[in-house]
Amino acid sequence: LKTALAARRPVLLRGDPGTGKSQLAHAAAVALNRLFVYEVVNAHTEGQDLLWKFDAVGRLAEAQALQGNETEDRRKELLDTKRYISPGVLWWALCWKTASDTYQNSQYQLTCPEKPTDWEQADGSVILIDEIDKANAELPNSLLEILGNNAIDIPWLKQTIGGRDSVPPLVIITTNEERELPAAFVRRCLVLNLNLPKDDDTLISLLVKRGELHFGNKCSEGIRQLAAKQLVRDRNLAKDKGVTPPGQAEYLDMLRALSV
Repeated sequence: LKTALAARRPVLLRGDPGTGKSQLAHAAAVALNRLFVYEVVNAHTEGQDLLWKFDAVGRLAEAQALQGNETEDRRKELLDTKRYISPGVLWWALCWKTASDTYQNSQYQLTCPEKPTDWEQADGSVILIDEIDKANAELPNSLLEILGNNAIDIPWLKQTIGGRDSVPPLVIITTNEERELPAAFVRRCLVLNLNLPKDDDTLISLLVKRGELHFGNKCSEGIRQLAAKQLVRDRNLAKDKGVTPPGQAEYLDMLRALSV
């Protein structure tokens, strides 16, 4: 992660589901005392959504409802485009103040990140782009173009936020390899593989250690061992049946239930 910060390059986390890719981004934000913002990608996510989202449908509905019911000046005020904007993760990361002001004055409020105690803009941020392999092919390249500028233009504010003098965010991108990412995109990322060991004994040993880190004395080593062996059996059975095998996340959920 230090290399990524120094090189100003995004980190691409590869690995099986449940290996802690998303949690690593949050842990990095806590360790660095940075603002944490995230976007979970789906098939409809576009590059523009990382900057802001515009509620065109809501604005149209209100325009129809206001016909003949308000003065012209009042209609212009209520239909001001700034009232239908919700800042995206890059806007929050690059300029908390303008994003927060826009969020407070908009009726289209989606998410507001939690700001760390004593955090300032100069402390920087961590952006998690989760499951980018679910996006259309244009999103990865659009993302790199946006990140390369470290700045975005906000037409409604007639202002550019970010720029060379601002602290670049640490961008962490996860993929479950459901779809191949563009080669040009992968080359410009620092790639970190988080796959679980293929050898059963090595996997059991790793899971037992991870369980100790998460639960300590709440779960004895014997319980952690039994749970790890059960998970390995379930993984092998799932592979034989051609379904997605359980991973580290399911192992930790099992220990959480056993430690109650």
